[in-house]
Amino acid sequence: MNLPTKLTVLRLILSVIVIVILCVPFYYFGFQFPKYDVNGVTVSLQYIIAGVIFIIASFTDFLDGYLARKNNQITDTGKMLDAIADKVLVNSVLIILAAQGFIHEIIPVIIVLRDIVVNAIKMEAAGKGKVVAAIGSGKLKTASLMIGIVLTFAYNIPFEFINLRVSDFLLYFACIMSIISAFQYFNLNKAIIFPKKENI
Repeated sequence: MNLPTKLTVLRLILSVIVIVILCVPFYYFGFQFPKYDVNGVTVSLQYIIAGVIFIIASFTDFLDGYLARKNNQITDTGKMLDAIADKVLVNSVLIILAAQGFIHEIIPVIIVLRDIVVNAIKMEAAGKGKVVAAIGSGKLKTASLMIGIVLTFAYNIPFEFINLRVSDFLLYFACIMSIISAFQYFNLNKAIIFPKKENI
């Protein structure tokens, strides 16, 4: 197992830790995360800790890809684990945040459905020996999504102090880019998905 793959496994472990922090009812065990008042905004240490771990896990996503390309250590196992780790981290957090009332339910629905569509396209293309490269709208979606999630964990601070819901804007923008990128992936690969029959 090379270093990039180890970083990917670390991201999976960190993802599970984030899920545990957000979902386990610690009060059943007599423990409560402290809460603080920050200029009128009530902040729970539970979400700050989860947010910090989320940032570290997200950084490993960048780092493992960079090292794999730099050191020519790209493997099929690494690519598979990387895709799994990405979805476990981001989609799980989105679903939990929606369930706990921090974001609207439509956000994880759109993001998860988009991932299903795009992954299906990539699998179909891979089955025919084609590699589907990342596109600009997909990268913009990812960047907006990650920053939006981090701001949500941080209670939209400092923008909350001036009543600007930047976290929500970025998440909804990521949803729009998700839909756009899904259509673009389809248009770019429809010849692979629906190949024309050759005339005999």
